Amino acid sequence: MIFKKLCLEDKNSIDKYISPYKFLSCEYSFTSLYIWKDACDIQYTIYKQALILKKKDFDGNYHFMQPLGYVSEDLGEIIEKLKEYREENDMKYLFKDLEESFIAEFNLLLNEKNEFCIEEDRDNFDYLYEAKKLMTFSGKKLHSKKNHYNAFIKTYDYEVVDISDERVIKDVSHAAERWYEETNEKNIKLYYELLAIKDIINNMNLLNLNGVAVYVDGKVAAFSIGESLNEKLAVIHIEKGDKNINGIYSFIAKTLIDKCFNNAEIINREQDLGIDGLRKSKMSYYPLKLEKKFILSF
Repeated sequence: MIFKKLCLEDKNSIDKYISPYKFLSCEYSFTSLYIWKDACDIQYTIYKQALILKKKDFDGNYHFMQPLGYVSEDLGEIIEKLKEYREENDMKYLFKDLEESFIAEFNLLLNEKNEFCIEEDRDNFDYLYEAKKLMTFSGKKLHSKKNHYNAFIKTYDYEVVDISDERVIKDVSHAAERWYEETNEKNIKLYYELLAIKDIINNMNLLNLNGVAVYVDGKVAAFSIGESLNEKLAVIHIEKGDKNINGIYSFIAKTLIDKCFNNAEIINREQDLGIDGLRKSKMSYYPLKLEKKFILSF
């Protein structure tokens, strides 16, 4: 199998494989793949008419994502081919980012051969929320979020604008750079995320993305970017804000959904990557459920 590096021109062909599925996971979105194409060295090939995606995790270990578009009778042969490739290329894992439905589909094969190990990948579980609750902050659990939101709108002179024209794109890019430079954690994930932000804000239409920026006193105080994956689900890919502005994160979280995804039923706010502060923040919005992902190894 010969793999090709993912690029923007691949969107239409990749989407043809993804669109028949109704994933709740953020992983199987072209934009998610594109954002991390360099950090995770994302590549693909077509084998037995199935899309095979290969990527590298942040520990440097290569693996396959679940095949897409395959015929059920070919799954065994596809897995055997990927096993051969894994052994030849000394890959630690066979699969990561697996959904439960895919595991169930070839569970009989696993039971027969009894050579695989499946484990939950908790740090990469996606956080799913009811869209209406994030638009209204209704209920006692989200009362503090509503207070933060109200504090922001009462305190600051603000403006909400689409990320579309050249001025806003330039301002968002500068804000992203500034916040990256100010952070105490200069890790490789944040660096590649910054590069991706600069890329996708210049390709919003091509990627079918929606985004808003919030200006406070004439400067970008927050911005957020997401997309509709299907009629029920929207994914928030990027959310950044000035931590010195009280209530800005509650405001941007609610505002993007209000403005761009008010027809969605479920909002996927992606994973916490095992970062304690990020996990605490995502849990504070009281998710409807955590969308599990699994690792398959030997």
